[in-house]
Amino acid sequence: MSALNNSSIEPFTVAGGVVLVTGAAMGMGRLYALRAAREGAAVVILWDVDADGLARTAAEVTEAGARAVVRRVDLASREAIAEAAAEAAAEGPLTLLVNNAGIVRGALFWDHEPARDIALTMDINTLAPMYTTLAFLPAMMADSGRPRRILNIASAAGTVSNPRMSVYAASKWAVIGWSDSLRLELEQQGYGHLKVTTFCPSYISTGMFAGARGPLFTPLMSPDDAVDRAWRAAVQGRPQLIAPATAQLGKVLRGLLPVRAWDFVGGKIFGIYTTMDKFTGRPGAPAQGGAAAGKAETR
Repeated sequence: MSALNNSSIEPFTVAGGVVLVTGAAMGMGRLYALRAAREGAAVVILWDVDADGLARTAAEVTEAGARAVVRRVDLASREAIAEAAAEAAAEGPLTLLVNNAGIVRGALFWDHEPARDIALTMDINTLAPMYTTLAFLPAMMADSGRPRRILNIASAAGTVSNPRMSVYAASKWAVIGWSDSLRLELEQQGYGHLKVTTFCPSYISTGMFAGARGPLFTPLMSPDDAVDRAWRAAVQGRPQLIAPATAQLGKVLRGLLPVRAWDFVGGKIFGIYTTMDKFTGRPGAPAQGGAAAGKAETR
């Protein structure tokens, strides 16, 4: 596949295009799907393991004016992703891919179970965005007829260490590194019509992080605010957005200060290291892999 050398100065829009959102049954995934429909997307493809939630989101997407294509997909399975992607390819190249699905384990590392906690978190949070993107990327690269976008939802947890979320943080660190590397590869190879945005929010009040508290001067973001910020960043083709501003400050200070100095500033002053002490999660919510309530939640 050859590079296209297309700077793509045409403004990005999903109007008339095809959008795919993972983790679309609830929370932010539902909001991204509705945003796409309200901004004129012709087709919104919805992936999740929660069939009932997908049906509810699909009804809202249809009411908002787009055609909803629903597929129950276990994102922990590479085979399931490949099968669903092959089906979705019939809709044409994606205009926007939103890799939103994610789960969290709120526990000390030694309380994680290898399969249910560590492997599942890495499969859904890290590998699923890679496999999903890889399935749709060739068609998005090849069709430069309009600007296209990939929005990868990472986390501010991928920029600083935090007790009781070691595996979650690791999964998001990996997403940030992969996502931004992909952005650079596309730029270097001349695919200017296809831009990648990495969104790294602090805690969001979807219920996924129920019981967690934000660090000093960092209140929980509302889902609507988080989605709006991420959406606008993707439209602009912005490489990365860490929000709110205090989360960006944490990343900068961690990079400047010696480790023990940062431990004091981040842990004692900002209180980052105790934000998960009272984490409970969303009891009763469906989770990828059927994990116990309060231990794993979809975004």
